[in-house]
Amino acid sequence: MSLPTLTRAELADAINRSVGLSRADAGRMVESIIDHVTEALAKGQQVKLTGFGTFLLRDKKQRIGRNPKTGIEVPITPRRVLSFRASSQVRARIADAK
Repeated sequence: MSLPTLTRAELADAINRSVGLSRADAGRMVESIIDHVTEALAKGQQVKLTGFGTFLLRDKKQRIGRNPKTGIEVPITPRRVLSFRASSQVRARIADAK
């Protein structure tokens, strides 16, 4: 069973219906927002969307991991990871949706 996915096209359609922009303009708006968020994250900035959540970058240090199949220890290289912390409003709406 696969869960439904919200796509860029669906976001553009929602903007088209609610704001009245043409589908092309709504699509460009969605792409522009995604580009701005991506550029900010690439520069190492946090992205906070009030009422939605915060995208955070964290630098993880090198550490030793273990292959679960063989039990052999393997070094895990340092890396930067992206995480998302939902706002309290989003968490509340998700909890109410059950």
